[in-house]
Amino acid sequence: MLAALIHGIVLAFGLILPLGVQNVFIFNQGAAHRRLSRALPAVITAGVCDMLLILLAVTGVSLIVFSFAWLKNLIFLVGFVFMVYMGWSIFRSASGTGEGRREALTTKEQILFAASVSLLNPHAILDLIGVIGPSSLAYEGNRLIVFTAACIGVSFVWFFGLAIAGRLIGGFDTDGNLIRRLNQLSALIIWGIAVYLGIQLMESV
Repeated sequence: MLAALIHGIVLAFGLILPLGVQNVFIFNQGAAHRRLSRALPAVITAGVCDMLLILLAVTGVSLIVFSFAWLKNLIFLVGFVFMVYMGWSIFRSASGTGEGRREALTTKEQILFAASVSLLNPHAILDLIGVIGPSSLAYEGNRLIVFTAACIGVSFVWFFGLAIAGRLIGGFDTDGNLIRRLNQLSALIIWGIAVYLGIQLMESV
């Protein structure tokens, strides 16, 4: 039971730590709002979306996805386009000055954007379904429940932590230089992911 818990925590952290669109968005919403509670819609939506993907992974959807070459290729294609656009969008916004780099979205906008960067991000989907799914096959019964709960718990804790970090940094980063640099770095990383997805697509066609 303990091994399943540790495995789930370590695996989930390994997948969620890299800087990406989802993490950048949650961090920025924490920095943009004066009260942390105002960023909760983004945090909760991202956590719920990850929870759904993890549940789909451990229930065997990964086997279906990787059984159809055309479906996998479609995911890579959509992912390439999505990552190029999101990288450009984040880099462009990071090139602004002053408060323009912090966009405090409404509750509805946070939910819609968080859902889009969570569910329309094929790289994240392939990570969750392609890694957590097969890893879950080592467990059954209560151990599978513990493993799944650990993965889900890490997502929620991580997103809450990102929002808190954003709020703290946003409090003293009055000129926005630090957040701008972080966004520019994240845009480059996202473009790197786009290149990776493009290579995967070319190799599989």
